[in-house]
Amino acid sequence: MLARTTDVEQAAVCSNGTDLRRAIGVWLPDVVLTGIRMPPSRDGDGIQIAGRLRHTAPETGVVVIAERVEPASVLALLDQGTRRRAYLLTERIRSLQELIATIETVAAGGSVLDPLVVDALVQIRLHESRSRLSELTPREHEVLAKIALGESNGAIARSLCLTKRAVEKHVNSIFSKLDLRDQDDVSPRVKATRIFLTESVATELLDVSAIANHPYGPPPIP
Repeated sequence: MLARTTDVEQAAVCSNGTDLRRAIGVWLPDVVLTGIRMPPSRDGDGIQIAGRLRHTAPETGVVVIAERVEPASVLALLDQGTRRRAYLLTERIRSLQELIATIETVAAGGSVLDPLVVDALVQIRLHESRSRLSELTPREHEVLAKIALGESNGAIARSLCLTKRAVEKHVNSIFSKLDLRDQDDVSPRVKATRIFLTESVATELLDVSAIANHPYGPPPIP
């Protein structure tokens, strides 16, 4: 489809994750168009590459085209914000012009999400996050945000001008209210971070209402 238009220039076409990583390093593209899984691993190369690009090439946009909404993949794609990211469903791409518009929006710094993706994330918020996080105090929300950034209790104490003992009390209260128990597989801090990211991403998507109402997404985010 893209080869038939002059509106975008294809730098490379890749059949697997290894080739895509190599092509990104060579061409430094404005936008990467990818699926979620690619051979040989089939384990989410597209999403993993998108995550790395946040650090190695933050100005490179990523458009993910998937057969269905995969909430975990959406959250991973957007865990550092919606800027320069798009998630489309294959069967709902109605025309080449719509795909090109999505690529151009992402290249300009905007975001495009299929309304079904927004619906899925809102449901996650309603059923998994909202009721639990609503029990936290404003200070506990601040502490949880710091936990999600990977800060230690000491670092949180310094940044919020609290004593370390006060931070420990807030952390224990958060874990209690979120019903998080220390298990061998996943620590309470990791679980709390997942809940926080789910809530934060869903809130951001709700704020950017044009995403759900316009097939090509909102104007570029300044």
